[in-house]
Amino acid sequence: MTNIPTIIVTGATRGIGMAILKRFLHAGFDAAFCGTKPVNVAKVTEALQSEFPGARIAGFAAALDQKEEAIGFCQKALDFLGGCTVLVNNAGTFLPGSVLNEDEGVFEKLWTVNVSSAYHLSRTIIPAMTENSRAHVFNMCSIASIIAYPNGGSYCISKFALLGLTKLLREELKPRRICVTAVMPGATLTDSWVGAGLPQSRFVLPENVAEMMFNAWNCNTHACTEELLIRPLEGDI
Repeated sequence: MTNIPTIIVTGATRGIGMAILKRFLHAGFDAAFCGTKPVNVAKVTEALQSEFPGARIAGFAAALDQKEEAIGFCQKALDFLGGCTVLVNNAGTFLPGSVLNEDEGVFEKLWTVNVSSAYHLSRTIIPAMTENSRAHVFNMCSIASIIAYPNGGSYCISKFALLGLTKLLREELKPRRICVTAVMPGATLTDSWVGAGLPQSRFVLPENVAEMMFNAWNCNTHACTEELLIRPLEGDI
C-alpha cells in the first residue's frame, strides 16, 4: 500500500455518492467505487479518469443486495487500491409505504440494500484498514434514522438499523483509532426529488454533504465526528 490515501464508495455513479467521490479525489485520494449498472459504471469511470488524470480510479458493477457480489466488490477494490483509508457505505434505496400495506418483499429489499450491504462491506474492508492512519468509516444514514414518518415504512426501519450498526462500529473501533461517522442528510437534491416542483433552495446539495464529510475526515487525528445531521436551511420538507 502506498502513502496515497484511498477511498471506497458504494453507490457512487450519481448523487451524493458521486459528490463524495469527487471531493476526495480533489484532495488527492485514489478511489474505487461501485454502481449497479455496468454501462453507468463505465461512463463514470471514464469521466473521472479524464477529470482527475493523476488519480488511480476503478469502478465496478455490483448488486450489493447480493452478499456474494458485495464481498466480491470489496475484494476487487482492495486488490486495486492495496488497502483502504476511507470507507463510505453510501448505497441505498427508498420505497414508500407503510408497515401494514407495503408490498411483499419491500422489507427484505430495503434491508439487504440499506443495512446488509454496509454490514458485509464493513466486515470485509475494515480489517484491511491500518490503525493510526486516519482510517474512517462513513455510513449514509438519514433523517429517517432518527424520525419515523408516515409512508416511511421499511425505509425508516432500515435507516434506524443502519444508525445502530454505525454506533456499534464506533464502539468496537475506538481501540483501533478508526473513526466512524453516521451521516444523516435531510432532503438532498438528487434524482429522488425529480418532479417534486420545489426550488433548489429547499434542498441540501450533494456537494454540501460531501464537504462536511471531508471536513470530518480532515480533523480525525484527534477528534471523531460521530454524527453529521444535515438539514435544508429552511427545515425539513
